[in-house]
Amino acid sequence: MAQSSIELKGSSFTLTVLHIHDEDPEAIKKAIQEKIDQAPEFLRNAPVVFNVTGLLNANTILSCYKIISEAGLKIVGVSGCTNTKLRQAITDIGLPLLSEGQNQKTQNKKTANIAPTEHGKTRIITTHVRSGQRIYAANCDLIVNANVSAGAELIADGNIHIYGMMRGRVLAGASGDNNCQIYCTHLQAELVSIAGQFWLSEQIPADFIGKAARLCLVNNELTIDNII
Repeated sequence: MAQSSIELKGSSFTLTVLHIHDEDPEAIKKAIQEKIDQAPEFLRNAPVVFNVTGLLNANTILSCYKIISEAGLKIVGVSGCTNTKLRQAITDIGLPLLSEGQNQKTQNKKTANIAPTEHGKTRIITTHVRSGQRIYAANCDLIVNANVSAGAELIADGNIHIYGMMRGRVLAGASGDNNCQIYCTHLQAELVSIAGQFWLSEQIPADFIGKAARLCLVNNELTIDNII
């Protein structure tokens, strides 16, 4: 039997989700540009998911869509919309609607008394992670018992532990879990991120460079402290 010219396969990708908390076009435009200026190599022409949870009408969504596109971000889909009319308006723009799985209210109800979120089996890496390599631990924590070079990238939906020199980029809570944390014995990262909140290398407090440190989110802001 001849092999088909195409093949469809399921796969997982880590995407940045852009949440809009304002309806003022100028404020949105300024905020997006500030984020891009902070991490131009990370965000310029980056694929993003546009979350419209806080937006109440089609005109606002269309306005935000134009602003995001003009800033150079590539919208690959829209999430957070449950209103039938708004969903139709989004489809009319030509954007795909993405499902985030369970209804958010159901998720909150189930997890209200659980902290932090439990993830699946931990992925463990024991070899040097070199420049250009990307490691993604889907639905689990990631432990790296080796050095990580500049230009390498560690991504996990759960927590990330690095027992070695960390010179690359490290992104925990990639699926949006803001309970995730990063632990590192020698922190010299190019970028650290938890659930989309990030610091570039120059934003990491100097007292922690080269030291053992723990990063987490407090009130949706990155914080860092020493590992004793």
